[in-house]
Amino acid sequence: MARYAPEHKDATRRRMIETAGRRFKSDGFAGSGIATLVGDAGLTNGAFYSHFESKDDLITTVVAEQIAAQAARIEALPVGIASVEAFLRDYLSAEHRDNPADGCPSAALLDEISRCSEATRSAYTDGAHRMIQAIVHLLDAGDTPDAYDRAIGLYTLLVSSLQLARAVNDPALSDQILSAAYRNAMTIAASTTPPSR
Repeated sequence: MARYAPEHKDATRRRMIETAGRRFKSDGFAGSGIATLVGDAGLTNGAFYSHFESKDDLITTVVAEQIAAQAARIEALPVGIASVEAFLRDYLSAEHRDNPADGCPSAALLDEISRCSEATRSAYTDGAHRMIQAIVHLLDAGDTPDAYDRAIGLYTLLVSSLQLARAVNDPALSDQILSAAYRNAMTIAASTTPPSR
């Protein structure tokens, strides 16, 4: 029996992670069995266990890679308000709302991640730290407690607003949520004074 080259094994693992990420964000962790996940990747159940110890192992890997990829996209943007505005418009778009499989892992999976294993939650926590730091950098506000608070405010506003816009079944309200979230996010992004406590 011929053995596959390491590149083939790496490509297969990558394909499984990418297709699982889309499936998880679309159907949730519980709604995605191993048979479905390997089928999406064009593999067999046996192939799954040569790459991952369990479904939980795959979930942890997908969560870590999804949020790392999202942070890397933000890190690659030029610093400043023009990039912030473009990022906010893209994130709070109807297209992003209507296509969870292609979008933010936090908005699609946050409620499920909070009930996952410690390994998954740790992977997500590491990614959340990186996301917040990427937003701080994008804001070009310096490495201050205020800049960090503003980045956390933006991150939480974006995720929760997208979740709410997806949850309501009134299209006009959903659009209004996205519009209001954009205006509020721009207020946070453009702020130069710390909020009062």
